[in-house]
Amino acid sequence: MKKIAWITDTAAQLDDAFIQKYDVHVLPLSVVFADGTYRESIDLTQEEFYDKLRVTKVSPKTSQPAIGEMLALYEKLEAEGYDLAIALHLSSGLSGTIESARSAAEMTGFKVYPIDSKIGSFPMVKMIEAGSGMLESGKEIEEVVAVLEEMTAKSHLSFIPSSLNQLHKSGRVSGTQNFLSNLLNIKLVITFVDGVTVMKEKVRSIKRAKNNVTEALRAEMAAGTVTEVAAIHCNNARDAEIWKNELLQEFPDLTVEVVQLSVCVGVHAGEGTTGLSWLAK
Repeated sequence: MKKIAWITDTAAQLDDAFIQKYDVHVLPLSVVFADGTYRESIDLTQEEFYDKLRVTKVSPKTSQPAIGEMLALYEKLEAEGYDLAIALHLSSGLSGTIESARSAAEMTGFKVYPIDSKIGSFPMVKMIEAGSGMLESGKEIEEVVAVLEEMTAKSHLSFIPSSLNQLHKSGRVSGTQNFLSNLLNIKLVITFVDGVTVMKEKVRSIKRAKNNVTEALRAEMAAGTVTEVAAIHCNNARDAEIWKNELLQEFPDLTVEVVQLSVCVGVHAGEGTTGLSWLAK
């Protein structure tokens, strides 16, 4: 069998056990504050990021892995005896990481299959799990890549910012919109559509916003296409756990886990954000 490596970025938020089990190599996304650039999970923990975010006067920016970093990883993998790699990265609608991966793949003699996940977080984890299982069962690499690309269209991620303060700081909404949102308790439901985040709904109260997201899940549950869901959050595990328990009361057989989102999402969505994510069959 060929020796195949998995490559992804910190948008997937993989834990150490998963990384070791599936032999995944993770390239860090970065956050740029006024005092410097910090690589996610290396130079900056989740806690440290939100501590800095609360006090910073200038909203931070995000940065993709450098192409040189990708080339160095590809060369390292080749030197270690890998035959090829599958590189699954954050949506091209949010980051240039996948384009850099494609460019780097063309610049090296090491075979790399870059895949645009068209999303982030939980579905990326499920894609790696599925792809790894297919490889272990003897599927050809081209078939695995084709299936993973099909899976990107079946991924769902919707989130509800706790407030529009961070979206305002990062230039996504105006000061007037932010003021009215706080005054009237307006909540936005933001979801991925073909790899790009779009505002799906604007409603009064978090209860209505959560029901809007849950209703999309109910539709797919009725079709029998979802067995696992992630209650996602930006430094708000408490509310994500509450949502998880609400889902389990309605769907006792559903597997639900609480998943922290990348700090790069926190840069724009802000602390307190919650949501749901899944990958349909």
